[in-house]
Order: sequence, then C-alpha cells, then structure tokens
Amino acid sequence: MLLETADGQISAVLTPVLIDKLNLYRDQNLSEQVLRQKLREGYVELHGADYVFYFSETAKRVLLEETPLHTIRQLSAADEAIFAEFQSSASEQDLGDAYVELDHWAVFGAFENERLVCAASMYPWEGQKIADLGVLTLPPFRGKGYASKVVRAISCYACNLGYEPQYRCQIDNHASIALAKKAGLTQLGKWEVISPDSAE
Repeated sequence: MLLETADGQISAVLTPVLIDKLNLYRDQNLSEQVLRQKLREGYVELHGADYVFYFSETAKRVLLEETPLHTIRQLSAADEAIFAEFQSSASEQDLGDAYVELDHWAVFGAFENERLVCAASMYPWEGQKIADLGVLTLPPFRGKGYASKVVRAISCYACNLGYEPQYRCQIDNHASIALAKKAGLTQLGKWEVISPDSAE
C-alpha cells in the first residue's frame, strides 16, 4: 500500500513476496515515480486512491463529551426488518459504495418519524484498534445533517471502547469529503492498496 500524507510525505508497505518479485531490497530509498514504475513493470496494479480521515485528539475530546440525539441509536439484530426496508430504499450503487451492514461490529441509525433514514456501520481491522466505517443516507433525506450526526455517534461509541474511527472515501467523492469534514474528521492523506486482481 501507498500512503501520501497531507504534508506530502509518501510511505510504502510491501510484503516480502512483492519485494522479491519487484527485485527490491529492504530499506531501499526510492522516489515515488521509480516505485510506481517498478510496480507497473511487475504487473502490480493499485486500486483507486481513497482519502483517509481520522479525528484529531482535540476533536476526539469534544466528540467524547457529546450526547447523541434521541433520534439516533445503536441498531441490533432486532432491527432486521427496519434495516431491510432501509436497504430496499437504496440503490445497489449506494449500498455497494457505503458497505453498511447490520451484522457489522457496530451499527447506528438515524430515524425520522420512526423510519430509518441514515445508517452507519463499523468493523475493526483484524488485530488492530482501527474501526473502518461506512455511512449511507437515503436520497430524500440527504442534506439534513443526519449523516454527520450518525458518524459522530458511532465514532463516539468506538472511541469509548478504545478504537480509532477511520473514514475513507474515493478522492472524487466530493459529497463524502464534505461529510467527513462536517463530522469533524481531519484528512490524514491519500491511500492506495494493491488491487485484488494483482497476483503476488
């Protein structure tokens, strides 16, 4: 994976198999251009870049002092019918992009007149204290602030359990970038990972 932080620094992480495949050696100092060329020569493709956002320590302290609105709550298996109705009201594209699932580690939702209109879910990375999150608001209810409030509620829950919320979106998804900022997140950088189609 490649990570370009907001200050322009670029870090790369490669498996030993890829290091051998690309004829690199450990601690080699490469420019980004040379590394990308070597990846291309080795037929290693990177998935489209995402922006990655986190809460700063200051923003996290503010977050932990908040009380979620009464219209936002954690969802459980008992909400299966409500969640199914929510999913049926969303497009396949939105469902795929957001990747919000009721069986994830944590799921929160916002309600309007007892209807689930926005949901966010998180799943922790294996062996890590990072919780990746997705959020989806049904189209008729967008622009009303539901998503930012649900992101903050689920992030508060994760932080209280010792997890670091992580928000990712594609670099051309301007609405999602605006949402991250409205929710109080700070951009860490631009992140690219190996494409599943690239064989090691």
